[in-house]
Amino acid sequence: MSTFSQEENWNRSKMERLQQERLKETIERVYHHVPFYRKAFQQLNVTPDDIQSLEDIQQLPFTKKRHLRENYPFSLLATPMEEVVRIHASSGTSGKPTVVAYTKNDMEHWGEIVARSIFMAGGRRGDILHNAFGYGLFTGGLGIHNGSEHLGCATVPISGGNTSKQITLIQDFCPRVICSTPSYLLNIGETMKSKGIDPASTSLEFAILGAEPWSEEMRNNIEEMFGIKAADIYGLSEVMGPGVAMECIDCQEGLHIADDHFLVEVIDPETLRPVPDGEDGELVFTSLTKEALPIIRYRTGDISSITRGKCACGRTTTKMSRVKGRIDDMLIIRGVNVFPSEIERYICDMDELAPHYQIHLQKKGVMDHAELHVEVCENFFELLPMEDFNHPTAQELTKRIQRSIKMEALVSMDVYLEKPKAIPRSEGKAKRIVDLRSNVSTPL
Repeated sequence: MSTFSQEENWNRSKMERLQQERLKETIERVYHHVPFYRKAFQQLNVTPDDIQSLEDIQQLPFTKKRHLRENYPFSLLATPMEEVVRIHASSGTSGKPTVVAYTKNDMEHWGEIVARSIFMAGGRRGDILHNAFGYGLFTGGLGIHNGSEHLGCATVPISGGNTSKQITLIQDFCPRVICSTPSYLLNIGETMKSKGIDPASTSLEFAILGAEPWSEEMRNNIEEMFGIKAADIYGLSEVMGPGVAMECIDCQEGLHIADDHFLVEVIDPETLRPVPDGEDGELVFTSLTKEALPIIRYRTGDISSITRGKCACGRTTTKMSRVKGRIDDMLIIRGVNVFPSEIERYICDMDELAPHYQIHLQKKGVMDHAELHVEVCENFFELLPMEDFNHPTAQELTKRIQRSIKMEALVSMDVYLEKPKAIPRSEGKAKRIVDLRSNVSTPL
């Protein structure tokens, strides 16, 4: 793979013809082989023959996460089990896990999609790629691994955790690309510093980061710490896994969706009607090439927007903005909606603060109340006599944080400064919200 794939610079009409052809095949597949979808179509009085254009997809039912759980484990399969070569699943911490399956062709398509993503982010054949996404039932680690090998990279399957070992292998193997959650890469960088290692002195040039929302300010911190270029990757198990969309390293201005494999919509989560390009809404995906578990109009719960047109990198695929947050993660504080990633922006903008924080939700009377717990940087902490957060310098910083959040996010929060390394570090997805409203500490 010396350049990006030819489909990535097709004109819109050519891509839409391919999408329409593949959409028709997918609808035929689910209608005739998946009882859940056939029943859902019949309830809406829709048949495959009614879908003659991409716009007609709005006649079709939505698929939600609960539908995968209700059909656990294999009732949504569109192929016999003997054709399935891989099974992944969610953790199932909030109920039955969501199970996804792949045929040999699905795995080939997935490998190609992720290979394109790695190439888009700066990776090349012959590179060493350090893969710190978790392996196992989670699609992240093995999805990246498959694409890395497909591209022709030497893949280091270290998975998440064991940070000291991660650092040793980065120093010894000299990878050019690293893949992880953004919060875990920050953890690796901080641990390097504590060992007297400058993260910018390593061989790393590119980072592929995802699996959690992260702000532009967080990207700036990571790039400055490691002296690298960091790009966002998007995916979710129910649709395929990592690689559904990828940011190009040339521009870092939105993620290119693999239009030849996925059809994207953006809807108002309340009215369920489509919103215009460029406006935020809930991402909805329909798979176009999956055999084992095709999915129709899957409501992701992720808030983003899409644009169409030619990118400066030369690609013409639909672009989605970086995910602002999940509908489930949106906080409603005294009637104001706010996402944790918005709070993160203001934290990362203040030199005195480290990019580590948690939002604690509590009840005050009948009203929800939020507390922001955020770490100060080592150099700021050294300015406080007796490490005293009651010192005027600390109090002034606390008030400045409160003013910034109130002015920009329109939310009032109590702010508590924490010592360096007081906030738990992540070896996977960061836990940004701690819900204490039921008197039980439940990280979300």
